Amino acid sequence: MKKILYISLLLVVSLSGCTLMGNGELTGVPNREEWFSPDPYGMLFIPMGSYNMGPSDQDVPYANTAQAKTVSVQAFWMDETEVTNNEYRQFVYWVRDSIAYKLLGDQIETYLMAEDEYGEEIDPPFINWDEMIDWHGEEEREILEEMYLPANERFYRRKVIDTRKLNYEYFWIDFRQAAKKFTHNGINAERSYNYDEQKYEGNVINFSVEKDGNKVKRDGVGKVNPVKDRSSYIMKEIVNVYPDTLCWVSDFTYSFNEPMTNMYFWHPAYDHYPVVGVSWKQATAFSNWRTQLMNGYLAYNGETFVQDYRLPKESEWEYAARGGLPLSMYPWGGYYTRNYTGCFIANFKPLRGNYVDDGGFHTVIVANYDPNEFGLYDMAGNVSEWTANAFDEAAYSFMDDLNPDYSYDALPSDLPAKKRKVLRGGSWKDIAYYLQCGTRTYEYQDTAKSYIGFRCVRTFLGRDKADMGSTSQVY
Repeated sequence: MKKILYISLLLVVSLSGCTLMGNGELTGVPNREEWFSPDPYGMLFIPMGSYNMGPSDQDVPYANTAQAKTVSVQAFWMDETEVTNNEYRQFVYWVRDSIAYKLLGDQIETYLMAEDEYGEEIDPPFINWDEMIDWHGEEEREILEEMYLPANERFYRRKVIDTRKLNYEYFWIDFRQAAKKFTHNGINAERSYNYDEQKYEGNVINFSVEKDGNKVKRDGVGKVNPVKDRSSYIMKEIVNVYPDTLCWVSDFTYSFNEPMTNMYFWHPAYDHYPVVGVSWKQATAFSNWRTQLMNGYLAYNGETFVQDYRLPKESEWEYAARGGLPLSMYPWGGYYTRNYTGCFIANFKPLRGNYVDDGGFHTVIVANYDPNEFGLYDMAGNVSEWTANAFDEAAYSFMDDLNPDYSYDALPSDLPAKKRKVLRGGSWKDIAYYLQCGTRTYEYQDTAKSYIGFRCVRTFLGRDKADMGSTSQVY
């Protein structure tokens, strides 16, 4: 018996030695591919750095929402310009086509892939993007009829897609909730929301609040949810992706902006203008889709995934806007909104309403003005930009100084104050104060405005570009 055991041990050692033992030295796992981060298309590298975050001038409205704070930000990539109409339209088309593929695949099997390369069933099936949709095919037209507006809603009898059905469904992991160490009797104290049933799950904790001197009992608040497994931290979102094209009218009561409603997002003349009418939730969904688009392509080619695209933290946004000039009031580094020839250098509201004196009227084409020192365009003016952060007047007081971040994933049942998200950069309708690098304001996450757009960032994998390809230890 001892001989058999001894032979077995030798066999295990010899087998494992072929792969991991090597020469007995600590050399790491063999055959790991060397990886270098290519420059993402349309993005610029922003090196890591430290700066004084906060106002660079007097607090004109006496809002008291920011204070000077020294912070450090890691390296990241950032879109050179705001996301344009044509770029966002790619997202809308992808959602439209994916819905069409699903409808067609239920009756025409070639539009979906139900088996993988090994013959195993795929549930749910994948979209077969190699199969082009025949939008004019007799069978396809009949199947896809439900995607179009009903006859009584059509204008001039034009058959157009019902944009109310362009919903993007995606999932994300709530790492913050998963990282919580505190539990009570096996129950995670964090809330968990059931997106399918639009309600909280778990045990109910009822309590009363004072309102106008009377006690009001509030249900649905303070509920907790038992953590079953890792799936408890996988959140589901369903977002309609079509921009609010009527925002041009709803934002300005006594102003004629109707020509912009049916032209701005669709007409080729505005292809390279910043997309507007997009809510914070839509911008977040776009970032998720952009991540899946890139990582899906990389996986198809057998390459390694990259970090997620996302909205910038406001500390990242301000750091990028300053362009390496730590005390700059505006992204261009000066204290004034005109250049040395007397021309305005951003698209905003100068001279008490003389909108055209800066060369714009509403929005203007992206990259129309000079970039900052990092090469980023329109970090001031044109459109305000969503950031990832929730808005709190006192956020600077409690945010960390290492990659500062205050996030709150507000739910439909939350109070409006919890749905505020930070805006940066100022827009074509704002006075110069809102163009300053350190000025912060907010808008509600489920609203869309004709003066708010966004751009994406992606965290850099590593310390700095100078380290790429280097195997030396940094002390």
